[in-house]
Amino acid sequence: MTLSGKSFAFSVASPSAAVVNLSADDVAEHRVPKDKSFLFRVRQALPDLHPAEKRLGEFVCDFPGELASYSAQELAALAHVSKATVTRFIQRLGYENYEEARRHARAERQTGSRLFLTTAADASTTQSVKTHISQGVANLEATFMAISDAQIDGAASAMMHARKVWVLGFRSSHPFASYLQWQLTQVLEDIIAIPGAGETLGEHLVSLREDDVVVFFAMRRRIAQLDSILAHVRKSKARLIYITDESAPFETGATWHFPCQTLAPGPLFNHTAVMALCHLLITRCLEQAGVEGRKRLRQIETLNESLDEL
Repeated sequence: MTLSGKSFAFSVASPSAAVVNLSADDVAEHRVPKDKSFLFRVRQALPDLHPAEKRLGEFVCDFPGELASYSAQELAALAHVSKATVTRFIQRLGYENYEEARRHARAERQTGSRLFLTTAADASTTQSVKTHISQGVANLEATFMAISDAQIDGAASAMMHARKVWVLGFRSSHPFASYLQWQLTQVLEDIIAIPGAGETLGEHLVSLREDDVVVFFAMRRRIAQLDSILAHVRKSKARLIYITDESAPFETGATWHFPCQTLAPGPLFNHTAVMALCHLLITRCLEQAGVEGRKRLRQIETLNESLDEL
């Protein structure tokens, strides 16, 4: 690569790769800031790309994992473009060469985007109902093989005897947090899902105490503030029930860490095991509540009828 001249030469995947030249002005015009993610660079560049490059860019947007997994020549074949087009495309994104772009895509794949786990071959086939059911069963088996009755009993008991139970979940985890809180309200008086609409975490976590329990759902893709939240929970000495997918690193600060397998034959994660774990924790809390729990349930039903809510 020559900085003083008007052209740049980049090799793609091997010494025999084609050399493609673009003017310095052309490179400068289309170069995307290096602090941006791989997919951001692609999407930013799409409107200004030539037709073949744009076709490649759209393919990469749909299946970025292909770039992370294959050589430039293989990617060119998958996208039905020339290897020279791949070289120009990578160059316009601001990368020195194909390997640099592939390393960036591989690193971004670790963030958990399902896009990076989907291939063009997956998209071209329809998975049978039996395939989806089989994967769901496999996820359940893999998840609960690593969870003992003692762990479920311990987590349920901690929630039952806590001063307050705080349930957190962001992005794809939010529905699970809401579901758990909604169901456990039938047996626990002091349980809340945070933050609510228009609220901040600080407004709630300032009240976190040692005799509290935090149930934290952290499925892919996890938020940037994850480590800060976990650090605050550790500092508070509250007990933590940490529910994640299989890609999350083990959280040593958690009293219970339940990783759930979420593999799927299609483009979306399969959360069957997450819901099953929620159901098991809820049911065990109801069992442990005993007579008082059943009394509370009867009172709820009585009030629902008297308020004409059922």
